[in-house]
Amino acid sequence: MISKSQLAIVLSRLKKNEKPKAKLEQYMTESGIAADILWLFYMKGMIKDKVVADFGAGNGIFGIGALLLEAKFCYFVEIDKTSLAILKENLSDFEFEGKFKIINSDVAGFENKVNLIVQNPPFGTKVAHADKAFLEVAVKCADDILSFHKSSTERFVRAFARDYSFDVSGIIPVNMVLSNTMKFHKSKRKPIDVSVFWLKRKDVNKDN
Repeated sequence: MISKSQLAIVLSRLKKNEKPKAKLEQYMTESGIAADILWLFYMKGMIKDKVVADFGAGNGIFGIGALLLEAKFCYFVEIDKTSLAILKENLSDFEFEGKFKIINSDVAGFENKVNLIVQNPPFGTKVAHADKAFLEVAVKCADDILSFHKSSTERFVRAFARDYSFDVSGIIPVNMVLSNTMKFHKSKRKPIDVSVFWLKRKDVNKDN
């Protein structure tokens, strides 16, 4: 069994997209943050032996982390072909044969039922409501969703959850720093207030 610190180390070694696209708001999740979030929900019994989907998978950091924590199966959903190539390269470093499927598509085309969806969607600064589009698919496919959003959008996320009969069962602030990876970035590193929102379908697993 991998430890939390080992998980963070393995995730830090994954190859990254060095030329992210501004329109897709492709910002990498730091390995330490990914490890912290995955470990927390692994300890809650939400990853081991579960079917997971990594929406907007990028280099696969969340899905690979989930598989390392003994997820039963993982769907990697990614529309960008550059990220897809990096994802495939990263997956080739592990013995996950038969435990994952890569879907080169917008998340809107995903219809499989899964136990847990993990997503760090676009925040909607370049394409309005891009984060909402991810949520709208997620609530159709899973009872538990871990979704990254700007902390300032808490009211929106809570209202969305309520409208779709979900509870916001937890909000975990994370220290996310955006590196200077886009032409329009002026600072080398810019901290932003981000939180992981845990959405749980109402009346599911009430005893947890």
